[in-house]
Amino acid sequence: MTLLTVWDENNASIPELQTRDAEVITRVLATLGARFSRWELKELPAEPTQDDVLEAYRAEIDAVNAEHGYTLVDVVSIAPNDTPEYLEQSAAARQKFLSEHRHDDDEDRFFARGSGVFYLRADGKVNAVLCEAGDLISVPANTTHWFDMGTRPEYVSVRFFHDDDGWIGNFTGSEIAKDFATYDELASVPA
Repeated sequence: MTLLTVWDENNASIPELQTRDAEVITRVLATLGARFSRWELKELPAEPTQDDVLEAYRAEIDAVNAEHGYTLVDVVSIAPNDTPEYLEQSAAARQKFLSEHRHDDDEDRFFARGSGVFYLRADGKVNAVLCEAGDLISVPANTTHWFDMGTRPEYVSVRFFHDDDGWIGNFTGSEIAKDFATYDELASVPA
């Protein structure tokens, strides 16, 4: 289940809030300008193509595009295996996204499968959202954040863009991400 954990940005040891209540998660994220919602999961093939995912969620995707003006949508799929290539690529990608950054555009992502944690740093707090299958999150433009996909990433996610350039990360150089609970730690919190 989705999990929101909120810490003071200067105290990563004790969360101020930890909840799985979707209404509370939606309300807390809204104070940051972030959107959170849940979509009903659709059946997908074992190894879905981009077209499979886009077709399954066409109505939901069209509604988001119409409401928020997105012009490009794509699908990212990561499936774990034990090949050296997967292990090397996933470790490199994880390290890149663990670096705190911001984008000039919103970062909207829907998880059709799997999970990942978005950490939003704003107003002196770090808000970690463990997103799971069915979750749609929108990180507002210029919000300082990072993303942890875990040590064995596995997800299928839909990404929304306002232009063909996609997201360009403006990295802050901060190492704050090292202080907070990882994907693996948050994913193991009992339901």
